[in-house]
Amino acid sequence: MRRVSAGRDGESRAAAFLEASGFKIIARNARSRYGEVDLVALEDQTIVFIEVKTWSVYTFDSLSYGISPGKQRRIIETAKYFLSVHREYNSMAIRFDVVFISSAAMTDPGKIIHLRAAFMESL
Repeated sequence: MRRVSAGRDGESRAAAFLEASGFKIIARNARSRYGEVDLVALEDQTIVFIEVKTWSVYTFDSLSYGISPGKQRRIIETAKYFLSVHREYNSMAIRFDVVFISSAAMTDPGKIIHLRAAFMESL
């Protein structure tokens, strides 16, 4: 339960951080039979699918553990499903970002790392 609460708190912090950076959050916890995307946002003419990782200690090396190829595939498939339902976004560019949140972010907003275009769909 504590892990779920930390995850929700991290997602809220990430959403606030992104909104302060000019993003418009259009969905939270977008689900499909493939998985879930934590946040879906608009940045200019780009729709951004965002995975939020809330960890007590993180490094850039942690990305490969937190966002495995399987997890990336589930996010990509969920993004495709989202776009099939919300066709109004189909003409936009698409990007997949990751936001890392340290548990220290409660007191230090510098503990939020936003990785733009953290991964892409490969054919």
